[in-house]
Amino acid sequence: MNRCFWVNEKNPLYIKYHDEEWGEVHHDDAQLFELLILEIFQAGLSWETVLNKRENFQKSFSNFNPTKIAKYDDLKINELMNNEGIIRNKRKIAATINNAKVFLKIKKEYKSFNNYIWHFTNNKVLYIDSSVTKNELSDKISKDLKKRGMKFIGTTIIYSYLQAIGIINSHDKTCFKYKNLL
Repeated sequence: MNRCFWVNEKNPLYIKYHDEEWGEVHHDDAQLFELLILEIFQAGLSWETVLNKRENFQKSFSNFNPTKIAKYDDLKINELMNNEGIIRNKRKIAATINNAKVFLKIKKEYKSFNNYIWHFTNNKVLYIDSSVTKNELSDKISKDLKKRGMKFIGTTIIYSYLQAIGIINSHDKTCFKYKNLL
């Protein structure tokens, strides 16, 4: 079975992520928040590194509950910085706490984060070649999120996020999932 070129066929977590999650349409706010945070931690690293630590991230970050994360204090930050099971980057941890607060504000304003993120495409999935790493949409969303106070959400991170949550679907033409797009 052919998959996208970036999938490490020797890693079952990567295969499962690609086959069952990446590029699938996500509307659940909990999933949307989790994938946003994971994309932030992925910055400068490989997605495979994040996937391999995902379970530890879930345990360490209150199952990605933004209400709980928004209340993290210095004691919790120190605990996270000493946790070898996650990516220990103080700026990314601080951004996660900050972004949880902004996420909750957006959720309140739009009734859900789903409503916010999908309004940029009028609830439509875009099919884009996989060689692109950013576009006008990711520029626009990144700029808006920054204006609202989010951190670590540049256009490349947002583009990757939009692929992960299914707003942008860009499986390789040789990938078995590509046929499902037609």
